[in-house]
Amino acid sequence: MARPLYQTVIDTIVERIASGVLPSGAMLPSETQLGAELGVSQGTARKALIELEQRGLVQRAQGRGTFVTVRTPETSLFNFFRLRESEKTLEQPKLEREAVRSRAATEDERAALFGAPDKVIEIERVRSLQGRAVTHEISVVSATMFPGLENRQPLPNTLYVFYQQAYSVIIVRADERLGAIAASEASAGALGIAVGLPVMEVQRRAVDVLDRVVELRRSINLTEDLGYFISLS
Repeated sequence: MARPLYQTVIDTIVERIASGVLPSGAMLPSETQLGAELGVSQGTARKALIELEQRGLVQRAQGRGTFVTVRTPETSLFNFFRLRESEKTLEQPKLEREAVRSRAATEDERAALFGAPDKVIEIERVRSLQGRAVTHEISVVSATMFPGLENRQPLPNTLYVFYQQAYSVIIVRADERLGAIAASEASAGALGIAVGLPVMEVQRRAVDVLDRVVELRRSINLTEDLGYFISLS
């Protein structure tokens, strides 16, 4: 079955965003210009832009045009950091500790990450809210896709903005699996709690604009006074 014409327009724009041809904040060609360039109707180009806006990749400003969405550290962090005291409380977590190392990929990591890398970079972090360590997280990315990452410490608090700016890897989705477990010795030491204390485990696969799994993340979270908030619409 032939791909719909509007999907061709979407694929072209996504590729340009991912490659950096259309950087964050850049103005896209008009619907008329896109149609002429790609050999489609203005209506087809409009349909593609509407879908890209719904996916959060572009923003349309009445009378001004369409722009690549600007991702800031604040918006990126709150898009993916869910712990808070209530749905009305938005407090930026503080990065307390960080360790970055290069190592061989496990069999599961090779199977999950795009490109089946033989080597990965592991980023271990502890985050706090209101002076208390609440999250122990370990992120794993491909050493091939993120060359030299282990030599760029200290890393920014918000990794996803950094991924985009430094490596043109744009995270657009995070698929997560939540469960309750007993704190391991490593997580208990990182969070200053007793081994075996009930904690929330969040296993994440971060997917980029090209629909590639580019990061695996495991977070251990204290939820005694905090909730994990998600808004569905």
